Amino acid sequence: MSRTMRLKPNELVAAWPDGPASDPIGEVARVFAGNLRRAMGQRSIRGTAEACGMNHATLIGILEGRAWPDMETIAKLERGLDAALWPGHASGGAGALRR
Repeated sequence: MSRTMRLKPNELVAAWPDGPASDPIGEVARVFAGNLRRAMGQRSIRGTAEACGMNHATLIGILEGRAWPDMETIAKLERGLDAALWPGHASGGAGALRR
């Protein structure tokens, strides 16, 4: 059975990353990428990737909306940056995404 094709996050948001997205799943990806960028602060992409135990190309793909982060990647980023990146963590719950 073949894998279902899906659009990339930046294909779901007309003005990535400044959005907002009309697609709710694209909006989750856009907000996640923004949270990631803010949590990085002044760190470089390579420095952030190294601190999180991942390849810098993966980080670039997420920030540019070319890749969907998997659960392992999200966990590495949140632990490595000591930050809640997933939308809903910081805003008090998943209901904030339904607006």
